[in-house]
Amino acid sequence: MSVMRLQKWLAEAGLCSRREGERWIEAGRVSVNGEVVRQQGVQVGPDAVVTVDGQPVTLTKSTLRVVVALHKPVGVICSRHDPEGRPSVYPLVEGSGVRLVSVGRLDYNSEGLLLFTNDGELANKLTHPRHEVPRIYRVRVHGRVGESLLERLRAGVMLDDGPTGPLEVTVERVVGANSWVNITLKEGRNRIIRRIFSTVDMEVARLIRISYGGIELADIPAGAWRYLTRSEVARLSNWVR
Repeated sequence: MSVMRLQKWLAEAGLCSRREGERWIEAGRVSVNGEVVRQQGVQVGPDAVVTVDGQPVTLTKSTLRVVVALHKPVGVICSRHDPEGRPSVYPLVEGSGVRLVSVGRLDYNSEGLLLFTNDGELANKLTHPRHEVPRIYRVRVHGRVGESLLERLRAGVMLDDGPTGPLEVTVERVVGANSWVNITLKEGRNRIIRRIFSTVDMEVARLIRISYGGIELADIPAGAWRYLTRSEVARLSNWVR
């Protein structure tokens, strides 16, 4: 093992993504050689003793890359721990046999496809905006989405943290006062879909992620998961080469 940044070390150990590792460091949860580290960019070598929440961890990355697809139900969070005591997605994938990290997130009230892997570096790459890995969502909104509204959305909207760029949006069907819309995104900003529709004064009533990087939710029941095949893992890896 060569010297590397602490957040990368945590990802390589399969504990978390790099971004989550940065948050752990900022929160004072990580120690190196007995000293709490709060500064980003600290370098660690092969002899470093790293602990998270007081528990020692070692860099014994599996030679077998595991990726699983979970149908995340509504009412669970994507963090391992929650100050409010809400249930986490992680107990749902405990049967995988390896320690997993989530590839991105879905918020508490959203559902659908959530990928997990024991390769923290892969998780980091799949969520990084530069790779533009597509995510497809089915969204039910209150209101009728007509052609003029579609054109506004397709042109892209301005959010408080910057513009979205052009959007891929189609109407699946209109049922009464509600519309089912399919939208494809290539970034994963916090609550981005809800904020997109808020800019056109529409409220999201249901949000389901149905695809991530070409991996489909298909018929996985809510709360259940499956291993990805080798060809599916290879397909995901092709996005980040």
